[in-house]
Amino acid sequence: MFPSALCAAYYFWPPMIAGNELEIATFLILMCIVSIFPIIVNETPVFFAQGVSISVFLLFGPFVEMILMQVSLTVLLIKLRVGSKEIYRYPTNSLMFLIVSIAGAAVYYAIGGSHGQTEFTLEFLSKIIIYAFTICLTNHFFLQHVIRGFFYKNKEKFFSKDFLWEIFTTLMFLPVGIMLYLLYKDLGLEALFYVGIPFVGISFILLLLSNSQRLNTYLQQSSEIGHQLTERLEVKEVLDVYIDKLTSMIKADYAYIIDVINEYELKVIRKLENGQILSNTKETLSVHQGIGGLVYAKKKSVLYKRREHWAKLEKTLLPDTIESMIAVPIVRNQKVVGIVVLASDKKRSYDQSQLMIVDLLTAYLGVAIDNARSYEETKNQSERCALTGLYNYRYMEKLLESEYMKLEGGKLNHLSLILLDIDHFKKVNDTYGHQGGNEILIALADRLVKFIGDRGTVARYGGEEFVVLLPNVDKMACFAIAEGIRKTIANRPFLIDQDIQTIGRRQSVPITASIGYATAPYDAEGPLDLIRHADRAMYIGAKQAGRNRVAEYVK
Repeated sequence: MFPSALCAAYYFWPPMIAGNELEIATFLILMCIVSIFPIIVNETPVFFAQGVSISVFLLFGPFVEMILMQVSLTVLLIKLRVGSKEIYRYPTNSLMFLIVSIAGAAVYYAIGGSHGQTEFTLEFLSKIIIYAFTICLTNHFFLQHVIRGFFYKNKEKFFSKDFLWEIFTTLMFLPVGIMLYLLYKDLGLEALFYVGIPFVGISFILLLLSNSQRLNTYLQQSSEIGHQLTERLEVKEVLDVYIDKLTSMIKADYAYIIDVINEYELKVIRKLENGQILSNTKETLSVHQGIGGLVYAKKKSVLYKRREHWAKLEKTLLPDTIESMIAVPIVRNQKVVGIVVLASDKKRSYDQSQLMIVDLLTAYLGVAIDNARSYEETKNQSERCALTGLYNYRYMEKLLESEYMKLEGGKLNHLSLILLDIDHFKKVNDTYGHQGGNEILIALADRLVKFIGDRGTVARYGGEEFVVLLPNVDKMACFAIAEGIRKTIANRPFLIDQDIQTIGRRQSVPITASIGYATAPYDAEGPLDLIRHADRAMYIGAKQAGRNRVAEYVK
């Protein structure tokens, strides 16, 4: 389409090139220099070469303007480091600017516009304004509805922030373009010196302003993310929020959170690949290898803009496509406890301001993880049995109430509870000592957890009593599970090391358990009834009937 459109423009709107080659080349250089200073608005680059292109169009016609815009556009895309994965951006943007140039020229000629006019009148000014705003509106339409809507499936309102930026830049650089045109008519190439240098300076200042605003935005977002991190009470939530928010703010093709297991080993505990956050990773690395090992050893952040700067590192988990990266240590009490890595397939994707932001957020992450771990430890101490690691009586009561509410609300069909008590456990303690009895309790807890799995929750109810809560398990299934527990206990003796009679030798101890169970809604009208009735079944139906058996609650 581009060669055909260019030929058509040359034929219908003959250019004024002869004798102006040096001037056209100078305008091209100015447009390319301006294209080096784009600003980013809503992830869309805005560059100011169109301020110069207005003068080019008025002086030399649309053919020359099209060619110069295409060259300056290519300079812009190179400056933006558009790589092979986004190579389509070259033809799509080229096509968009081609259509914009044609639309602007067609409207300008339709309203009687001409080139090389020396007399500046109100009529001439109005035609230039119409031409400039035609380019503005056409560019915005194609950007919003064709590029974003068709290619990225990201439909936005026409009158958006981008539209306001288009209007703003048009109003700012239209006078510059007109001034450059008028001065050129009077002074020739000297006009490029008087207008071109200030124009480049303005572009550079706007770039600095844009970067400053971007940094302020980063800082505001970092503060919000910091608050969100400190509000999370579990380490898993802290890690998930951190990697999600960080990669939303600073684009990355890959992201990793690496935990320091010990002074020899690192482990990836979170990673982002192909847009998905993965938590169940098993990748490990020596502290002497890769980016993680380097950051762990230096205790300092690193920023690499090209692959050759870090490619010699020994063994890395990073894909071969990665070019640039940021790696930041998580430091607590002057000790590296983790490492955060952001990586991109593009060269020079990251700068010092982004490194500073990741550094700041990583400090938030370290504090948030400490807080979450402290909370989890406190919670575990209040909810867990210190000896067996099982949930305790307090936690089980809360869970029972919660599950019973689900039963009453129709979210569960059945709720079963198993209560078991070790037979003659006092005799076990008297024979093998309390430490030996504790070993049996720990081993029994482990067997119960493995046997129940994800079917329910196991808790130590007190002393030698254990309770199992089984959501959506009816009476028959509950009996089968209870009988399985009984056999798991009775058919395999327990081994203890701390036998008071045979010190230094492991002792095999056979034990049995009496088990009772009840199922709601048939056997209980409330959560406490379920415990009470299972307890009654255990003592009356199992213990008094001879022990080592399973008993059902009978009204």
